[in-house]
Amino acid sequence: MPYVLRFVQRFRAADEAAFMVLEAQFAALEELKEDWPRGRRSRPFAGRDPVHTLIWECELPSLDAVNQAATRLANDPDHERLLKRQLPYFLEAWTEIYEVLEFPKAGTRRRGRRSAP
Repeated sequence: MPYVLRFVQRFRAADEAAFMVLEAQFAALEELKEDWPRGRRSRPFAGRDPVHTLIWECELPSLDAVNQAATRLANDPDHERLLKRQLPYFLEAWTEIYEVLEFPKAGTRRRGRRSAP
């Protein structure tokens, strides 16, 4: 069953430019490192969270894969070095893990069930 690993980072609005420069460096590292998870970045446009929030998320095939990805990032010295530079801009940050729900598509028949006459 797939899961979504999500990092949410609220930063000081006045530090947006500096924060985003560092985030671009994270994105570049993500492209270079073959063993890093590939995610997408977004920020709220409208909703509960303020616009000075960055969301990084990726879908992984299992909860074990989520744990491996989080451990890989936490133990990577390049990630640690950039994170230390970015931390002063944080207001708060947290990690979320979502279970991806998969439902049968409408119109598909399940085995063992008969359709009504």
